[in-house]
Amino acid sequence: MNMEIARIILEQIKAIDPWALGAYGTQNLISLPESIDYAGGLSFSVNGLNHQGTVFIHLKWTDEYKIVFVSNEGLIVKEVDGVYCDMLVEVLDFIEIKETN
Repeated sequence: MNMEIARIILEQIKAIDPWALGAYGTQNLISLPESIDYAGGLSFSVNGLNHQGTVFIHLKWTDEYKIVFVSNEGLIVKEVDGVYCDMLVEVLDFIEIKETN
């Protein structure tokens, strides 16, 4: 089931933007295991303009995602909870686009 969830996440990203994963410099795709908090997920390393490191996409049991951006030094740079499948690329674009406040 873990591989299936990772595959579905990839399909959802590609359906929204077929070029997104390439633009992020995505490598090292890994299926995340099921846990008490998560049904599974996907992690991958990125080399974007704004973020270089690892991205973790966890599928919560409530059928929404939690996305965590971790630097190459192992520090959590950003966490986004309550992400639905149609919001994946919008949130992941943090890899390429610096947020303005």
